[in-house]
Formats: sequence, C-alpha cells, structure tokens
Amino acid sequence: MPMDMLNYNAISVVTNIYRVAQGLKNKMEREVLSKQGLSWTSFSILYDLWIWNSVETKKLAELTAVSKATISNITKTLEKKELVYRKTDTRDRRITYVIITNKGKEVMEDLYPKFHQGEIEIASMLTEKEQKNISKLLRRMIRQNDF
Repeated sequence: MPMDMLNYNAISVVTNIYRVAQGLKNKMEREVLSKQGLSWTSFSILYDLWIWNSVETKKLAELTAVSKATISNITKTLEKKELVYRKTDTRDRRITYVIITNKGKEVMEDLYPKFHQGEIEIASMLTEKEQKNISKLLRRMIRQNDF
C-alpha cells in the first residue's frame, strides 16, 4: 500500500489503544498481581469466577480471549494454588466447569481493591466526562468488531 493511502488516524487509534492496554497490563502485573503470583490472564479468570462462581471452560476462553488449552494450563496452576477446582458435567463429560474456592474468593477480596486503585490511578488524568466518552467509544468499537 502506498504511504499516501495510509489512514494515519486509524493507525494512531489502534496503536494508542494497544499501548494503553499493554501499559495497563504491565503496570497491574508488576504492582498488584505479582504479589499473589498471578498473571493478567490468571487474574481475569479469577475475576470472572469471583463474579459468576462457576464458568464452563469454553466460556472462560471466550471471556478472556485465549484458547481452551491456555485456560486448561492456567486452571492447573490455579488449582495447585487451591484457588479453583474443575468439575466435569455429569450429563456431558466433554463439558468442564471451573469453580472458585473459598481461598480464591479471599484472594480476590484482598486483591481487587488494590487492582481497582490501579485503575483509578491510570484513569486519573482524565476528567469524569472524558472517562465516560472513552468508555462509550471503546464499547462501540468492541460491539462493531465483535471482540
């Protein structure tokens, strides 16, 4: 594609979203999640389980945007830490659910306020109106691109 045909606004939007996402992930892993030995994806799984208590592995893969194999590997690690356990559906043995343990809930109850403080710090340079506008625009991009 010739350089004069590039859409620099699209490049800027996507590049900046990527930079913010990577920066957010790195900051949270370094400053919050590492204290519990959790990766971003591990935390995302625990968060979904904290909200829903039990989620089928296929759905967890969709929610965290990773493969079922990745879910399986991370779940094994979380099981070793006694934060979750797996249970096979009695009607269909091909279906497996991941369930948060009481210890997993305790970890999330301790961790989430610290994680949320990081969210506040990251967004603090924006006004409330700017935060709402960015959130609205990003949701629109998510819906229209089926992410």
